[in-house]
Parts: sequence; C-alpha cells; structure tokens
Amino acid sequence: MSIFRLSRREKMLARCAPITEKPGTDRRMRIAVLRARRSRSTATEFAYQQTFDKAIATLVQATPVSTEVSEWFRNEKLIPQSKRTWRKTARNPAVLSAALALAVIAGVIVFIVMERMNEFPGSDAARKMLTIASATQRAQLDTVEADAGSLGDFFFMKYRLEHYDVAPEFAALRASACRVFDDDEGHRVAQINVPEKRMQFFLFPAERNPKDAKPREFAGWRFVEHEGWTGAVRVRDGVIFMAALRGEQRDLAPYLAPGESGSATDGAGR
Repeated sequence: MSIFRLSRREKMLARCAPITEKPGTDRRMRIAVLRARRSRSTATEFAYQQTFDKAIATLVQATPVSTEVSEWFRNEKLIPQSKRTWRKTARNPAVLSAALALAVIAGVIVFIVMERMNEFPGSDAARKMLTIASATQRAQLDTVEADAGSLGDFFFMKYRLEHYDVAPEFAALRASACRVFDDDEGHRVAQINVPEKRMQFFLFPAERNPKDAKPREFAGWRFVEHEGWTGAVRVRDGVIFMAALRGEQRDLAPYLAPGESGSATDGAGR
C-alpha cells in the first residue's frame, strides 16, 4: 500500500466523507477519501469509520417516522445546495479555453474586415510593384535627364501609352532613369527612378470591372505597404500612378496636395 501523509484539512474531510460514490462529490473530498484509503496510517481507521457510518445510515433509514414528523420536512431542503459562483465558472479550464478560442476568432474576423475596408481596386498590383521596386537594379533602367512630369509625352511617343502621366504633386521632381516593361499579366508598366529620397514611380493600367470592362476607380490617394516599402497610389483616366519609397507613409505625405493627404490616410492600406 502506498504511503500518503494526509494534511489536516484532508483528515477533517475524511472524517465527514460520504458513504456513497455519487459523481457530484467535491473534488477535494474525493482526493481526501482516496488518500485516506491508501494511507497506511489511516486506511484501517477509515474503513471502520465507513462501515460504522453505513450501519448507522441503515439503522436511521429503517427507523419508522410518524406522519406528523414527515409532514414537517416534506417541503424542506435539509441540505441546501451551494450555487456555483461566476468566478468559479470563469476559472474553469473548459470555459477559459472556449473564451480564448472565441477571442482568437473575433480577432481574425476583425483583421479580415479591416483588411477588406482598406483594400481598393489595384491594391494587389500596387504591392507587386513595391516588390519590383525593392529588387530593381539601376542598370535595368535607361538613363534620362528630365522632369518626371515630362515623361508622359515620352511614353506616348515611344510606346503609345496614353495617360501615363506623373501626378502633378510629383511632376517637378527630377528623373534620372526610366523603363517600360510587361508585368506577369501582360500589362505595360512604366517605371521611373527619382534620386530624391530614392523614390520610384510606377504607371500601370487600372483594374477593370469584369462585367463591363471599365476601369475601376477610387477617389483620392491611398497607401500600400509591403516589405518596408510604402506607396502613395491614385488613379486617373484608367491609369494608376504610384510613388514608392523605402520608408513610411509620413515620408510621402509632404508631397501630396493640401487637403488630399487626409483622405489618403483614411484609406491607408496594410
């Protein structure tokens, strides 16, 4: 038989242990009974106590009760049942696990909803351009010496790209190189390198509505972020313009027209 040393509380519980094996017995009482049965010093005494208690219970049940006495206790609860408090319920591992799971699910739903709210037509393509910007080498572009705003005529005359115009907010910046290439979907993309803050400009077709093939447009400036790069995006005449740099949204905000940076912030992407 195993050796168990009962604490003072366990000894007190064992002395008033129930004689039945009901599943509703308190956990501390069950532990005290188990230890009392397995302890060398208390097993025999506990067995005698249980036998005596059962004998007394049998005797009490066999004792006849008069009708007058039984009427007194017909509607009375001799042993009031303790109510489970909300604190004890909240500390239950099953309740805690369920609450944690619900919190995680709620967090994921909120994240998805916020992502949906901040998305705009062409945001996925804009993030792809940020990836291209981070990987572009200077040797991949052709050298130019002109204001960025004047390159719209160059793109039209050489590549027949209409409305590939740099936004007025960035048109006065000096460009040092540019190129035109096809993206993975076959769309023509114009890329401009600007020495100031090592910015890069991208011009590419806006996303189209599959129902009527018309460009899907949005108002004002929007922002996208990807792998440490940030882009300020707007659409006009079916062409998206994006100014990108390695940094944060605040680095691009000073270039935006007064009154437009606020709307851009409201629609900032991830």
